[in-house]
Amino acid sequence: MYRDNTLVPAEATRLLALGLLMESPMSYAMLAQTVRGFTSLVVGPSLDLIGPPLEVLKVEGLVSLDKTSDAETLSLTDSGQEEFIYLMGSNLRAPITDMSKLIIAIKMRLLHLADQATQTMQVSLLVDIYERQLNRLLELKQEYSTAKGQFDNWLDLDIKHTTEQLKTYEDMAEDMAKSLA
Repeated sequence: MYRDNTLVPAEATRLLALGLLMESPMSYAMLAQTVRGFTSLVVGPSLDLIGPPLEVLKVEGLVSLDKTSDAETLSLTDSGQEEFIYLMGSNLRAPITDMSKLIIAIKMRLLHLADQATQTMQVSLLVDIYERQLNRLLELKQEYSTAKGQFDNWLDLDIKHTTEQLKTYEDMAEDMAKSLA
């Protein structure tokens, strides 16, 4: 992890793999294919996100290999479940980059596997990140808006998109608060 308790790329892949195995045991090949497919659709193909992190899961005892059936399957160990909980509780980083989008996508995909406190914390972090992102964009518009070129159109589109994302996460936080009441 980085010093600010946010995930490095290998940990993002690890979180995804552990969460997928928490949902259902699967073969190493299926796990690798699923992780590769998900990450590729979010940030594009990247060897950095698939290779070593999955192999390390076996070495570190986070997954076990079940050879009792015809197909060998990986299952999550107790240590793997603890690691999932630890990684799921990590911070999220602003500004929004391709890597932070991947981490957000992974966390949203696996949020249902986390406890209520972690779910609430993660959604609160998203609200905070998108509030800061929107404020930066609004300041950028105020300071550097120009009648020339397409900058203002591009910026307005980004502001609209960020506003919609913020509203989505605020609504999600509100729904979570209602379900706790």
